[in-house]
Amino acid sequence: MMARKQKKSIREQLILVFFYSSGTVKACPTARNEVTISFPKQAKRERQKQSAVAEMTDIVISIAATVGEYLVSPIRRQLRYLFCYRSYTDDLNKKVQELGRVRDDLQITVGDETKRAGYEIRPIVQEWLNRVDGITEVAEELMKDENMSCFNGWCPNFKSRYLLGKIAEEKAQEIVQIQNEGNFPHGVSDRVPLRNLTFKKYEPFDSRALILNKIMDAFGDDEIKMVGVWGMGGVGKTTLVKQVAEQAKQGNLFTTEVYIDVSWTRDLEKPQQGIAKIQQKIAEMLHLEFTGKDESTRAVELNHRLKKEKILITLDDIWKEIDLEEVGIPCKDDPTECKVVLTSRDLHLIRQYMDEETCFLIQQLPPEEAWSLFNKTSGCSLEKNLELRPIATGVVEECEGLPIAIVTIAKALKGKNVAVWKNALKELRTSAPTNIQGVKEKVYSCLELSYNHLESDEVKSLFLLCGLLGDGDVSLDDLLKYGMGLDLFDNIDSLEHARDRVVALVKILKDSSLLLDPFEDACNYLFEDPCFIEGWSFIFAEEDKGFVRMHDVVRDVCKAIGLKDHRFVVKEAVGLQGWQQRVHELGNCTRISLNCRDIHELPGGLVCPELQFFLVNSNQAFLRFPDFFFKEMKEVRVLRLCRIRGILKCPSLHLLSNLRTLCLHDCLIQKDIKILGELKKLQILSLVRFYFIVLPKEMSQLTDLRMLTLFGRDILDPENVISSLSQLQHLCIRAALRVSERGIARGVNNDFRYELKGLSCLRALELEMPVSSLLLDDVSVKNLTRYDISIGSISPWGGGYRHKRSSSRLILNVVDAQHLVRCFSRLLKTVEVLDLMGLNDTKHFLMSYTATVFLNSSICFSLRVVRCKTSSIQWTRNGSTHHIVPFLAWRNYGLEISSNCKQYGVAQFGLVGLPT
Repeated sequence: MMARKQKKSIREQLILVFFYSSGTVKACPTARNEVTISFPKQAKRERQKQSAVAEMTDIVISIAATVGEYLVSPIRRQLRYLFCYRSYTDDLNKKVQELGRVRDDLQITVGDETKRAGYEIRPIVQEWLNRVDGITEVAEELMKDENMSCFNGWCPNFKSRYLLGKIAEEKAQEIVQIQNEGNFPHGVSDRVPLRNLTFKKYEPFDSRALILNKIMDAFGDDEIKMVGVWGMGGVGKTTLVKQVAEQAKQGNLFTTEVYIDVSWTRDLEKPQQGIAKIQQKIAEMLHLEFTGKDESTRAVELNHRLKKEKILITLDDIWKEIDLEEVGIPCKDDPTECKVVLTSRDLHLIRQYMDEETCFLIQQLPPEEAWSLFNKTSGCSLEKNLELRPIATGVVEECEGLPIAIVTIAKALKGKNVAVWKNALKELRTSAPTNIQGVKEKVYSCLELSYNHLESDEVKSLFLLCGLLGDGDVSLDDLLKYGMGLDLFDNIDSLEHARDRVVALVKILKDSSLLLDPFEDACNYLFEDPCFIEGWSFIFAEEDKGFVRMHDVVRDVCKAIGLKDHRFVVKEAVGLQGWQQRVHELGNCTRISLNCRDIHELPGGLVCPELQFFLVNSNQAFLRFPDFFFKEMKEVRVLRLCRIRGILKCPSLHLLSNLRTLCLHDCLIQKDIKILGELKKLQILSLVRFYFIVLPKEMSQLTDLRMLTLFGRDILDPENVISSLSQLQHLCIRAALRVSERGIARGVNNDFRYELKGLSCLRALELEMPVSSLLLDDVSVKNLTRYDISIGSISPWGGGYRHKRSSSRLILNVVDAQHLVRCFSRLLKTVEVLDLMGLNDTKHFLMSYTATVFLNSSICFSLRVVRCKTSSIQWTRNGSTHHIVPFLAWRNYGLEISSNCKQYGVAQFGLVGLPT
């Protein structure tokens, strides 16, 4: 009976607890208090029962609470959708606005990025923007249904409110998720893959694709309004800019691409005449009808149209400067998205419109691409044709990477037999491709336009002179010597002035794409070919290597122009039979350049009464001229001979009474050179690679001599001839004054200090003296503006430190420190490169001149001390001892300190790089 009552009591408590947890009953009061009296054992069992009941009660209460939560929460949420739907829609509206702001910020970034030429929005970014647009549209439609009701608004639509609240919550959560995914750490745009650049229908050229990419990047820069492309005629400028326009069109970078060929500007008498023509061409491309009749009104209309749209304008092959602002094309300072591309052969011309950073040079094709283009164009499968392949290789080499020549010649040889191919190669190598179809009309005429467009006769004359100097690189020294002899330069009062004029004219020819920079190994020619040994002259030390290069095809055109208009003849590899055949052809020539092959003696002279320039190179053998060779060429002004035997014993040489420039290189000059004294108008004399000569007193008659170069083994000047050359401005003696100490003791007057004292006009001195006791007097060098002086034991063909080109250099070997101070104090204040070897008192010299000269001069940038007695070099200032190496390093000097090792070598103690 008692157990049944307890079970009933427990059941009632559980029911009350359930309703209490569900919120139906606020409290569960105890109905009554019962007192139970029991015995100890019964009490123990009673307590155990009560404990078990309590544990069960806790478990049941926990289960009941969980069940209540899962039952009540969904009911409560469903009821909130119905009665609190407005809070859901307000929250949705808030999140839509936040998402909209994030989208707007991202779209600004996307807009800026995609305006850059060659960039497009990333697919993941576009997909995100599409999702944002989609969810925003759904949310806006959902919020339109917020006030739906029944019976004309008298009764709310509970079902619609319920669904509205529920969907609003779902969309708000989706918006939060989308917004969290809107972070793009890798950027919002990618570079558009550029299509491979092709030359018409042929394979792509990597060398051109690099420039195309740079131009496309320039389109993406808002600060760049104009881009220039320049290069020699026929190199592929037009092909490239057309490809650029096509690439821009495919990438939708511009609304319109306008291409205009303006090659007709070369025929304009006045640049103003081209304004109306360009205006009309652009208007036709844009379908623009001008209302104004004069150029200024049309310029305003065109300018207004170009500022409204993003337009690419290409003006191809411009020859004369035209004011684009007067045309109506927005200039670089105008707020416009319009871009302009200009092409020209003249760098100076396009530099008038833009900075040099946006001018791109198109060079010749590299050998691999040139071969590929020729192979494709000829259609002969040259890779498999063993008979034609070596001939084709030679033809491609002669074209030297010029596309117009490659394509023209390949088309002319297409389908022809082997004999035609061999003949074409021979004609190309002899610079006379008269029988190759299209070469003259397309290739030569294209390049001749560049020559005709040169403004002055002076620069045209220098261009033609370059064509006379054979294949390979051209020495600026040669251009100076021969130009002075031919009187090519107007209003020249000194050699330094002529030097500057040569540099200026060469710059014009380079900018006109008629001359190129030399190859990297240009200086190697100096020791491989004696005819180039004078290229080491320091007159052009500031001009890199002192050489320029002429493209093979351009040289052929230059020779053709010279032959046609000026009777210039250049013949390569002339044998004895060829000489006899051509001797009559040369009679009316004004300039002749010959390379003789395997001829030991010429059979007779030339009858050339109008000849002014005569250059002869004898390859391999030493050539001998007959005694009367110069009898009928009395107007010669420039004579340059290489490997000619006994030339100064030729009796007819003295008949060249108008000779201004005489250059004899490796000519086996004999001791007796008295004949030079009879060439009284001589201004430039260069004797290179002789073994022993004595300067005769007759040379004192050369009162107009301006430049003297003596480069050989031994030379004696017993009559003080050099000191009598009062007009001498440039003196070069390299490893030539090789006189022993014993010779001086016997009374031979070769103290070079006395030679220089009388040369008041001397401004440039190149000197190599193997005898260290023959030092210069400080007074003798006071007027020098350029000097390259090496004294001591030096190689007869140049010292080992010659790679440091400079206009003021001293290289001193085994020189007494006191003599150094006495003889070179003036030069030490202006020296740029100082090389001291075997100095007997290095410490005190450097201590003195570091404080008095170097520290107060920003000139010296290279100092080398080798094999000197002092290995620890210090100097003292204000009571503190300083090491010279770190001090000069602080002054940005290039410093190399070396001394003897126990072995036969040199140990370097410190090396500091040249200043940047």
